[in-house]
Amino acid sequence: MAPSAFILLLVPVVLASLATTGNASFDLHGELSHPYAGRPVSKYKMIREAVRSSKARRAWNAARACRRGGGSGGGGGAISSPDVPVSSLGNSIYTITISVGTPPQRHTLLIDTGSDLVWIQCKTVGGAATATDPLYDPDKSSSFATVPCDGKLCQEGAFETRSCSNNRCLYTYAYGSGRTYGELASETFTFGVHRKFPVTLDFGCGKFLSGDIFNASGFLGLSPNKLSLVSQLKMPRFSYCLTPYTDRKSGHMFFGAMADLTKYKAMGPIQTTSFLNNRIGSNFFYYLPLIGVSVGARKLDVPATSFAETFIDSGYTTGALTAVARDALKGALVDALKLPQRNSSDPDYDFCFQLPHGVPMEAVQAPPLLYHFEGGATMVLHRDSYLVEASPGEMCLLIVVDEQPVIGNYQQQNMHVLFDLQNQKFSFVPTQCDQI
Repeated sequence: MAPSAFILLLVPVVLASLATTGNASFDLHGELSHPYAGRPVSKYKMIREAVRSSKARRAWNAARACRRGGGSGGGGGAISSPDVPVSSLGNSIYTITISVGTPPQRHTLLIDTGSDLVWIQCKTVGGAATATDPLYDPDKSSSFATVPCDGKLCQEGAFETRSCSNNRCLYTYAYGSGRTYGELASETFTFGVHRKFPVTLDFGCGKFLSGDIFNASGFLGLSPNKLSLVSQLKMPRFSYCLTPYTDRKSGHMFFGAMADLTKYKAMGPIQTTSFLNNRIGSNFFYYLPLIGVSVGARKLDVPATSFAETFIDSGYTTGALTAVARDALKGALVDALKLPQRNSSDPDYDFCFQLPHGVPMEAVQAPPLLYHFEGGATMVLHRDSYLVEASPGEMCLLIVVDEQPVIGNYQQQNMHVLFDLQNQKFSFVPTQCDQI
């Protein structure tokens, strides 16, 4: 389901070491490649597409919130979502290239920390091939097996709807105004290139009923919820490090023992806070205890309740704050930057400054934006992690208004972030990600 900011291609991962017992953990290092590398697309268009992807992401999240608390499968109930198409959603999420089935079939999946369902465009249900990936064909795999209707994940998965036909677990799953339909099954997923590491996962053999996901074949969910890769494999930890979006350089992702912030070009002290959701297996998002925000030395005068339910997500590019917090942020930036505001009805950027004539954004001094977490950890976001040159001569805030605060990919640039699921901790450290 899961995300906004970067559309990155996670090229085939390199296996660092093998777990010796089952599927419980594995140690991998993957390279994240920017999808626009080598493409003749301006940085202004890239960023605008990312902003629009985040809008689709927010629509999907709003739709999911509408159905919480009712229906079968832990996620049923009517959907009433904003009419924002899901077609741009795939432009904002990383992808990983893996092999599926026996013998292996190569597929590229979107990686999403805000969704749980693992699914692939499947031939038997009429899925659609992409320019880069063929359809997954279960008839050509000896390791494919259907999940019966009384299967644990069929019963407990957070599907939009679930039904049973000939003891086959059928589902629909919502992405904003898009839908995917499929059959829950079991299959071998093989990670690694030079050394192979197979794991068995329950996944969706599916298709989109509406919308599309760019050039990927499906999704690889990394959320804490029950259907995800990390929950099914009881993965202890993973991390990633994203290079600046407009640089179009490679980033990195790590699983298991390779997810270690001390090993990779850290440029400051490692800071740690606790996840608020201390129940892996029952939440879609990774919630963080944000308690305050500062612009330089000026702390925003807003109640701590304005930061409740803050989460970090790889599916968003833009960040988000509640209306009261973002209004306070806007006021603090007006005072700090002392630049004229731009008046415009641009639907993608609603708070911008006019840069001095002939002066690029890189020459503008801006105070850091500080996110304060419970326990004393502080995430320092420099100018290029919250402001963007949206067009020549125009600098805009890349943090929007939403009911739930979000730390998006743009805020995570050159920041190595660690999801320690075993200890329910979130750690981060400034890192030169392109030098890992």
